[in-house]
Amino acid sequence: MVGNRSGSNSVTFSAVLFDLDGTLLDTLQDLGNAVNRVLERNGMPPHDINAYRTFVGDGVHMLVRRALPESRRDPESVSRMVEEFRLEYRKHWKENSKPYPGVAELLDALSARRIPMAVLSNKPHDFTSRCVEEFLGKWAFAAVLGEREGVPRKPDPAGALEVARKLGIRPEAFVYLGDSSVDMETARAAGMVPVGALWGFRTREELMRSGAHGLLERPEDLLRFF
Repeated sequence: MVGNRSGSNSVTFSAVLFDLDGTLLDTLQDLGNAVNRVLERNGMPPHDINAYRTFVGDGVHMLVRRALPESRRDPESVSRMVEEFRLEYRKHWKENSKPYPGVAELLDALSARRIPMAVLSNKPHDFTSRCVEEFLGKWAFAAVLGEREGVPRKPDPAGALEVARKLGIRPEAFVYLGDSSVDMETARAAGMVPVGALWGFRTREELMRSGAHGLLERPEDLLRFF
Protein backbone atom coordinates (compact mmCIF):
# COMPACT_ATOMS: atom_id res chain seq x y z
CA MET A 1 0.00 0.00 0.00
CA VAL A 2 1.31 3.47 -0.88
CA GLY A 3 0.32 7.07 -0.37
CA ASN A 4 -1.53 6.66 2.93
CA ARG A 5 -2.41 10.13 4.17
CA SER A 6 -3.93 9.57 7.56
CA GLY A 7 -2.80 6.27 8.98
CA SER A 8 -6.25 4.83 8.23
CA ASN A 9 -4.81 1.38 7.58
CA SER A 10 -4.04 1.09 11.30
CA VAL A 11 -7.75 1.36 12.11
CA THR A 12 -10.05 -1.63 12.04
CA PHE A 13 -12.98 -1.25 9.65
CA SER A 14 -16.18 -3.27 9.48
CA ALA A 15 -17.14 -3.40 5.79
CA VAL A 16 -15.96 -2.65 2.26
CA LEU A 17 -17.81 -0.95 -0.59
CA PHE A 18 -16.42 -1.62 -4.06
CA ASP A 19 -16.75 0.23 -7.31
CA LEU A 20 -17.16 -2.28 -10.16
CA ASP A 21 -15.61 -1.25 -13.51
CA GLY A 22 -11.92 -0.52 -13.10
CA THR A 23 -11.87 -1.86 -9.55
CA LEU A 24 -13.18 -5.42 -9.44
CA LEU A 25 -13.65 -5.99 -13.17
CA ASP A 26 -11.64 -4.99 -16.22
CA THR A 27 -14.48 -4.13 -18.60
CA LEU A 28 -12.70 -1.52 -20.70
CA GLN A 29 -12.37 -3.54 -23.91
CA ASP A 30 -16.04 -4.52 -24.10
CA LEU A 31 -17.26 -1.01 -23.24
CA GLY A 32 -14.93 0.63 -25.75
CA ASN A 33 -15.65 -1.88 -28.49
CA ALA A 34 -19.40 -1.39 -28.10
CA VAL A 35 -19.16 2.40 -28.33
CA ASN A 36 -16.74 2.20 -31.26
CA ARG A 37 -19.09 -0.04 -33.23
CA VAL A 38 -21.91 2.45 -32.71
CA LEU A 39 -19.69 5.35 -33.78
CA GLU A 40 -18.52 3.60 -36.93
CA ARG A 41 -22.05 2.52 -37.83
CA ASN A 42 -23.05 6.18 -37.72
CA GLY A 43 -20.10 7.43 -39.77
CA MET A 44 -18.03 8.75 -36.87
CA PRO A 45 -14.41 7.93 -36.02
CA PRO A 46 -13.71 5.34 -33.30
CA HIS A 47 -11.33 5.89 -30.39
CA ASP A 48 -8.33 3.98 -29.16
CA ILE A 49 -9.51 1.70 -26.35
CA ASN A 50 -7.25 3.46 -23.85
CA ALA A 51 -9.19 6.68 -24.45
CA TYR A 52 -12.14 5.07 -22.74
CA ARG A 53 -10.24 5.11 -19.45
CA THR A 54 -11.26 8.75 -19.13
CA PHE A 55 -14.68 8.36 -20.76
CA VAL A 56 -16.17 5.83 -18.32
CA GLY A 57 -17.17 6.36 -14.70
CA ASP A 58 -20.00 8.89 -14.88
CA GLY A 59 -22.79 6.76 -16.32
CA VAL A 60 -23.79 5.69 -19.80
CA HIS A 61 -24.96 9.08 -21.06
CA MET A 62 -21.66 10.72 -20.16
CA LEU A 63 -19.69 7.82 -21.66
CA VAL A 64 -21.45 8.22 -24.99
CA ARG A 65 -21.34 12.01 -24.90
CA ARG A 66 -17.59 12.03 -24.35
CA ALA A 67 -17.06 9.60 -27.22
CA LEU A 68 -19.09 11.64 -29.71
CA PRO A 69 -17.53 14.44 -31.77
CA GLU A 70 -18.34 17.82 -30.23
CA SER A 71 -20.56 18.70 -33.16
CA ARG A 72 -22.75 15.65 -32.48
CA ARG A 73 -23.37 16.11 -28.75
CA ASP A 74 -26.86 17.58 -28.98
CA PRO A 75 -29.37 15.90 -26.62
CA GLU A 76 -31.23 14.08 -29.40
CA SER A 77 -28.06 12.54 -30.84
CA VAL A 78 -26.76 11.54 -27.42
CA SER A 79 -30.06 9.86 -26.49
CA ARG A 80 -30.17 7.95 -29.77
CA MET A 81 -26.57 6.81 -29.46
CA VAL A 82 -27.14 5.74 -25.86
CA GLU A 83 -29.92 3.42 -26.97
CA GLU A 84 -27.75 2.02 -29.74
CA PHE A 85 -24.94 1.48 -27.26
CA ARG A 86 -27.22 -0.35 -24.84
CA LEU A 87 -28.29 -2.75 -27.59
CA GLU A 88 -24.70 -3.28 -28.74
CA TYR A 89 -23.34 -3.80 -25.22
CA ARG A 90 -26.04 -6.35 -24.45
CA LYS A 91 -24.73 -8.50 -27.31
CA HIS A 92 -21.04 -8.37 -26.38
CA TRP A 93 -20.75 -7.35 -22.71
CA LYS A 94 -18.76 -10.39 -21.53
CA GLU A 95 -16.48 -11.20 -24.45
CA ASN A 96 -13.33 -9.72 -22.91
CA SER A 97 -14.35 -8.60 -19.42
CA LYS A 98 -12.89 -10.37 -16.40
CA PRO A 99 -11.87 -9.82 -12.77
CA TYR A 100 -8.50 -8.19 -12.26
CA PRO A 101 -5.65 -10.43 -11.10
CA GLY A 102 -5.78 -10.78 -7.33
CA VAL A 103 -9.47 -9.89 -6.99
CA ALA A 104 -10.56 -13.51 -6.44
CA GLU A 105 -7.97 -13.97 -3.71
CA LEU A 106 -9.02 -10.71 -2.07
CA LEU A 107 -12.69 -11.68 -2.05
CA ASP A 108 -11.83 -15.12 -0.69
CA ALA A 109 -9.88 -13.56 2.16
CA LEU A 110 -12.57 -11.01 3.01
CA SER A 111 -15.23 -13.73 2.95
CA ALA A 112 -13.13 -15.93 5.24
CA ARG A 113 -12.92 -13.03 7.69
CA ARG A 114 -16.69 -12.48 7.33
CA ILE A 115 -16.23 -8.87 6.24
CA PRO A 116 -19.49 -7.59 4.66
CA MET A 117 -18.98 -6.58 1.03
CA ALA A 118 -21.10 -4.48 -1.34
CA VAL A 119 -20.87 -3.04 -4.86
CA LEU A 120 -21.91 0.43 -6.04
CA SER A 121 -21.57 1.36 -9.71
CA ASN A 122 -22.66 4.04 -12.17
CA LYS A 123 -23.22 1.25 -14.70
CA PRO A 124 -26.98 0.68 -15.23
CA HIS A 125 -28.37 -1.47 -12.45
CA ASP A 126 -29.33 -4.41 -14.66
CA PHE A 127 -25.83 -4.70 -16.08
CA THR A 128 -24.23 -4.16 -12.69
CA SER A 129 -26.22 -7.11 -11.36
CA ARG A 130 -25.45 -9.25 -14.42
CA CYS A 131 -21.72 -8.52 -14.26
CA VAL A 132 -21.55 -9.38 -10.57
CA GLU A 133 -23.54 -12.57 -11.10
CA GLU A 134 -21.46 -13.63 -14.11
CA PHE A 135 -17.96 -12.83 -12.89
CA LEU A 136 -18.27 -12.61 -9.11
CA GLY A 137 -21.14 -14.97 -8.38
CA LYS A 138 -18.98 -17.18 -6.18
CA TRP A 139 -18.96 -14.55 -3.45
CA ALA A 140 -21.79 -13.15 -1.35
CA PHE A 141 -22.34 -9.40 -1.60
CA ALA A 142 -24.71 -7.86 0.91
CA ALA A 143 -25.81 -5.26 -1.66
CA VAL A 144 -25.23 -4.71 -5.39
CA LEU A 145 -26.45 -1.37 -6.73
CA GLY A 146 -26.08 0.29 -10.12
CA GLU A 147 -27.52 3.42 -11.65
CA ARG A 148 -31.28 3.51 -11.05
CA GLU A 149 -34.01 5.95 -11.95
CA GLY A 150 -34.76 8.35 -9.13
CA VAL A 151 -31.41 7.80 -7.35
CA PRO A 152 -28.61 10.29 -8.06
CA ARG A 153 -25.52 8.60 -9.44
CA LYS A 154 -22.06 8.92 -7.96
CA PRO A 155 -20.44 11.18 -6.80
CA ASP A 156 -23.71 11.90 -5.00
CA PRO A 157 -23.48 9.86 -1.77
CA ALA A 158 -27.08 8.60 -1.91
CA GLY A 159 -26.16 5.12 -3.15
CA ALA A 160 -23.29 4.69 -0.71
CA LEU A 161 -25.49 5.77 2.21
CA GLU A 162 -28.20 3.37 1.02
CA VAL A 163 -25.66 0.55 1.19
CA ALA A 164 -24.71 1.56 4.73
CA ARG A 165 -28.37 1.49 5.78
CA LYS A 166 -28.95 -1.89 4.12
CA LEU A 167 -26.00 -3.38 5.96
CA GLY A 168 -26.76 -1.62 9.24
CA ILE A 169 -23.18 -0.36 9.45
CA ARG A 170 -22.25 3.27 10.01
CA PRO A 171 -20.61 4.93 6.97
CA GLU A 172 -17.34 5.72 8.74
CA ALA A 173 -16.76 1.99 9.28
CA PHE A 174 -16.59 1.41 5.49
CA VAL A 175 -13.52 1.35 3.31
CA TYR A 176 -14.59 2.47 -0.16
CA LEU A 177 -12.34 1.09 -2.90
CA GLY A 178 -12.55 2.68 -6.34
CA ASP A 179 -10.40 3.75 -9.25
CA SER A 180 -11.54 7.29 -10.10
CA SER A 181 -12.16 10.76 -8.73
CA VAL A 182 -15.88 9.97 -8.81
CA ASP A 183 -15.30 7.16 -6.32
CA MET A 184 -13.07 9.20 -4.03
CA GLU A 185 -15.59 12.06 -3.99
CA THR A 186 -18.45 9.66 -3.33
CA ALA A 187 -16.65 8.11 -0.38
CA ARG A 188 -15.79 11.48 1.12
CA ALA A 189 -19.34 12.76 0.71
CA ALA A 190 -20.72 9.63 2.39
CA GLY A 191 -18.28 9.78 5.28
CA MET A 192 -16.46 6.62 4.18
CA VAL A 193 -12.69 6.16 3.82
CA PRO A 194 -11.69 6.60 0.14
CA VAL A 195 -9.00 4.23 -1.14
CA GLY A 196 -7.72 4.22 -4.71
CA ALA A 197 -7.05 1.18 -6.91
CA LEU A 198 -3.94 1.83 -8.99
CA TRP A 199 -4.69 -1.08 -11.35
CA GLY A 200 -7.86 0.60 -12.60
CA PHE A 201 -8.77 3.07 -15.32
CA ARG A 202 -7.53 6.36 -13.88
CA THR A 203 -4.20 7.76 -12.70
CA ARG A 204 -2.45 7.97 -9.36
CA GLU A 205 -2.50 11.76 -9.66
CA GLU A 206 -6.27 11.88 -10.13
CA LEU A 207 -6.88 9.64 -7.13
CA MET A 208 -4.64 11.66 -4.82
CA ARG A 209 -6.00 14.97 -6.08
CA SER A 210 -9.57 13.85 -5.37
CA GLY A 211 -8.87 12.86 -1.78
CA ALA A 212 -7.73 9.24 -1.63
CA HIS A 213 -6.52 8.37 1.87
CA GLY A 214 -4.41 5.57 0.45
CA LEU A 215 -3.48 3.94 -2.85
CA LEU A 216 -3.30 0.20 -3.38
CA GLU A 217 -0.92 -1.37 -5.87
CA ARG A 218 -2.56 -4.82 -5.61
CA PRO A 219 -6.04 -5.93 -4.52
CA GLU A 220 -4.68 -7.94 -1.57
CA ASP A 221 -3.28 -4.72 -0.07
CA LEU A 222 -6.84 -3.92 1.00
CA LEU A 223 -6.58 -6.60 3.70
CA ARG A 224 -4.38 -4.29 5.75
CA PHE A 225 -7.52 -2.35 6.65
CA PHE A 226 -9.07 -5.45 8.23
